[in-house]
Amino acid sequence: MECDPWRVALASSIGTSHIATGSPCQDSATHQFVKTAGGTILIGVVCDGAGSAAHSDVGSWLAAQTFAEHVSLFLEQGGALQSIDRTIAEQWLLETAEALEIAARGAGHQVRDYACTLLVAVVGENSAVFIQVGDGAIVVSEGQDDGWSWVFWPQHGEFANTTNFIVSPDVAGLMDFAVSANRIEEFAIFSDGIENLVLHQASKTVHAAFFDSMFPPVRAASAGVDLRLSERLEQYLSSPRICEKTDDDKTLILASRRSLVEMQGAGDESGS
Repeated sequence: MECDPWRVALASSIGTSHIATGSPCQDSATHQFVKTAGGTILIGVVCDGAGSAAHSDVGSWLAAQTFAEHVSLFLEQGGALQSIDRTIAEQWLLETAEALEIAARGAGHQVRDYACTLLVAVVGENSAVFIQVGDGAIVVSEGQDDGWSWVFWPQHGEFANTTNFIVSPDVAGLMDFAVSANRIEEFAIFSDGIENLVLHQASKTVHAAFFDSMFPPVRAASAGVDLRLSERLEQYLSSPRICEKTDDDKTLILASRRSLVEMQGAGDESGS
C-alpha cells in the first residue's frame, strides 16, 4: 500500500557577495520522484559550484541533472534501491565527472572551470542511500521523536574555505557513501552557504531548532513539490536575516512524508 506522499520545497538564493561582483548563483538543486513496485522513491541532489571556478554555475547544474538521471534510469529499469552499493555509486560519480569534462572541452574550457560539490539522497519506503563529495550536508529524521542527525560531516580541507569537488582526480576515493535500512520520514539537503547556521561546528551536532521551525509548512503542503512554498523558501534564504549571517549562495531542499494531521494525532494519543 502506498504510504504518505512526499511533500517537498526547494530553493536556491544568490549570495550578496555574488551580487556585488556580478557573478551568477553557483548552486543548483534538482529532484525526481520515481514510482517503483516498492513505492515512490525520492531523489534529491544539491551541487555547489566552486567560487574560484569560472563556470561552476554550469558545472553544478549539469552535475545535479546528470547524477539524478543516472539514479532515476537505474530505478526505472528495475534496479532496486537496496542493491545500490558503493561500486554503483562510484560509477555514476565517474560518469558525471566525465560529462563535466566533455561539456567543458566542448565549450573550450578546462574541467576545473566546472568544479562543484555533490550531495545526494535517494529515499525509499524503508531504506535510503546517501552520497556526498565536498561540503554542505544532509540531515535526516526517522520520526517525530527521533530528532535530527547529519549523515556525513561536511568535507573541509586543511585550509579555510577548501573542500573536495567532483572534478578531483581521486574523486571516487573522496566520495562518502552510506546506506540506511531505516525509514526516513524527513530530510534536508543544504549547500555550505547555510552550513554554519544549521550545524554546530564545535560539537558536531545539528541545530535542531532551525529544522523544527522549517518543517511544519512542508508537512502542511500538498503532495509533490509545492511551488508557492518553494518561492517563500527562496525569499527566506534571500532575507536580510539570513544574508547578514552569510554572503554565500544558499540552497536548501526540505522533504517530508509526515503530515501535520498525523503528527497532531500522535500528540493527542500520547496526551490522552
